[in-house]
Amino acid sequence: MDGPLMSPVGIVTGWDCQMNEAENTAQDNSMPADRLSSLWQSCLRITSKLDMDEILQTVADESRRLTGARYASLRVQGIPGVSRELITSGSAPEPAASGAEPSLQSREVLEIPLELQGESLGTIRLDGKAGGAAFGAEDRQTLGMVASHAAVVIANARIYREEQRAKANLDALVNISPVGVVVFDGHTADVISVNEETTRILGGVQIKGLPPERLLELMTFRRPDGRNFQFEDLPLVRVLKGGETVRAEEVVVQMENGYSVTTLVNARPIYSDDGEMVSVIATIQDITPLEDLERLRTEFLGMVSHELRTPLTIIKGSTATVLNSSAHVGPAEARHFFRIIDEQADYMRGLINDLLDVARIEAGTLSVVSEPTSPADLIEQARTGFLSSGAGNAIETSAPPDLPRIRGDRSRLTQVLNNLLSNASKYSPEGSAIRVTAEHQGSWVSITVADQGRGIPAEQLPHLFKKFSRIDGEEDPHRIGGAGLGLAICKGIVEAHGGRMWAESAGPGLGTSFTFTIPVADPDEAIPHALADSDSPVAPLERVLAVDDDPQVLAYIRNTLADAGYRPVVTVNPGEVESLIQAERPDLILLDLLFPGTNGFELMQRIPEITGAPVVFLSGQGTAQDIARALEMGAVDYIMKPFSPTELVARIQSALAKHAWAGDSRPSGQFALGDLIIDYGDRRVTLADAPVRLTDTEYRLLFELSVNAGRVLTHDHLLRRVWGANHPADPRPLRAFVKTLRRKLGDSPGNSKYIFTEPRVGYRMDRPPAEPPTVAA
Repeated sequence: MDGPLMSPVGIVTGWDCQMNEAENTAQDNSMPADRLSSLWQSCLRITSKLDMDEILQTVADESRRLTGARYASLRVQGIPGVSRELITSGSAPEPAASGAEPSLQSREVLEIPLELQGESLGTIRLDGKAGGAAFGAEDRQTLGMVASHAAVVIANARIYREEQRAKANLDALVNISPVGVVVFDGHTADVISVNEETTRILGGVQIKGLPPERLLELMTFRRPDGRNFQFEDLPLVRVLKGGETVRAEEVVVQMENGYSVTTLVNARPIYSDDGEMVSVIATIQDITPLEDLERLRTEFLGMVSHELRTPLTIIKGSTATVLNSSAHVGPAEARHFFRIIDEQADYMRGLINDLLDVARIEAGTLSVVSEPTSPADLIEQARTGFLSSGAGNAIETSAPPDLPRIRGDRSRLTQVLNNLLSNASKYSPEGSAIRVTAEHQGSWVSITVADQGRGIPAEQLPHLFKKFSRIDGEEDPHRIGGAGLGLAICKGIVEAHGGRMWAESAGPGLGTSFTFTIPVADPDEAIPHALADSDSPVAPLERVLAVDDDPQVLAYIRNTLADAGYRPVVTVNPGEVESLIQAERPDLILLDLLFPGTNGFELMQRIPEITGAPVVFLSGQGTAQDIARALEMGAVDYIMKPFSPTELVARIQSALAKHAWAGDSRPSGQFALGDLIIDYGDRRVTLADAPVRLTDTEYRLLFELSVNAGRVLTHDHLLRRVWGANHPADPRPLRAFVKTLRRKLGDSPGNSKYIFTEPRVGYRMDRPPAEPPTVAA
């Protein structure tokens, strides 16, 4: 072993064991052979360990064994990968009796620092030698040599740990790569390493460790034109034999089980410093998706050509008939041909508009002009237009008379309904009924179009809203016409309004229902038309604070907000939220759900205490529990990632509009009952002149009780007014909020001053001496 990296200094306390240099040298030279052998064996045991905890434990054990100590302790500091700061060996010494000298002042303690190139790693301490003897110079020398060797081993273990971590990081990076990576031995051509993508590309076949002849037995390599590769032309052979670098060579790999995949291969040799080829690295990219994309493009061009060629043929035939001088065409017959030409031209225009709509939706530039609209009128308009087109299905509608108006683009929403009705008619038996229903669900109105048609298998439901998707299968005796764009456009229009769209089916032969949601409009028609226009969607200078830990997502949000006319304030640091709210006073907050070390729910608990601005959650996960929890905490909306710019702007616009209406509708003035004062104008609550910090939900609950003071409000009434029309039937959340509100007001159920319980009914507040302000129910 090379010389030690440090020179430990032994400290024997309690007695003078200082030795001069000559004595030290003599002791070094006179160490018995058996002691040297034992020390050597101990060093081997320490060296055999790679785990840091095991190394330190072995050092403590061997230090105790070599010196005959009853107890050894190793206190470490700043060593990565160590789970304990104190490592012990043997029986701990008994505590000193009262009045006795501490052990550190006795002759039974030996302590040596553990150092590595001037860096302090800790201390090795021995307590109590067997038989009560004192530690001597040999013990000091032995412990110093163990410490020196331990320092070297710790340094090696640290290097090993760092190398293992770097290797693990590299393996993880290679394995998550979307490109297959294969490493071959430069001498034998055996497969040394493959990543997970390579295994996937090759149909799950494990090729690690296989020699080249076995690979040739498992696989057949073909060119894209179908010709097999000659052995010497294989990319790997060319690299191994001639050192050639292969770039972007297309190879079709076929396995012995018949599985085939088209790949793009790159390969290059790796040389040592003396010019010897040590390995070959090849990357394999599965280009089947690109082939699928090319196939889709070809099918799309064929579809568009067919869809355009058919009406053009009809138009050409009609014009040729009218213009043919040899045929006599009367006025009535000419009008008939012109009607055909007009219908086919309309069909072509509709197809072109659909293609443009799809392009706008994908680019996020689909425009919607939102205004208060009656959903019942929309449904009736679509029903009338559908029936007047000569469809053979009956339309049954159901919409409650008190259904609120929605905020949307009338023409675009009619387009959605027309597409859904047409789609339902295509896939339903002639004469069967199509049912259209509308329901009020909190801040949304949902509209459902349900048919009694062939239904949809569960595996096809996720693909319905993709471009060019078709519900009919290849086994159908005839294919139903259409470009396969209707549902994709419907979904894009609905999302541009800030809503959602989905499909449900119990299975083949059991019909299908399509449902979409649109936000409810201001009941007082307070939404200015100019603000609803997507070209100028918001009032100027409205601030929106966006908090997301992904810089790319945050840049996307910032650009979208700026383009829509907002003043974006963005941060990736959740710790800056409170200071930014106080400094910028945002009108709305966009809050991501997940952050390193915290989450949006924790931030949401503090936000209502700072500002009354509405909060909209952004998240890549949308479990029912997360959405319910966000809304219960006072969030006004929950947007799923990814989202289009039009959807984000529409959802923000809807949230701001509802918040503005809520602010305009609250009464001014104060509510005073004993020491409790509620300032409605400033949305401030004080108790005995001390401010009471309430969450948004707590304030709305107190607000509802106070403006109805003197009346008993039922559980259902409070749930509906505070949590919305789609409130849970369970009153337990209400009881939990009342309990918290009472605690903040210094109230209690047995001795109430402000909030009283009416058993099995609800809650009430007493009427103050002066009539409280009231709001419309």
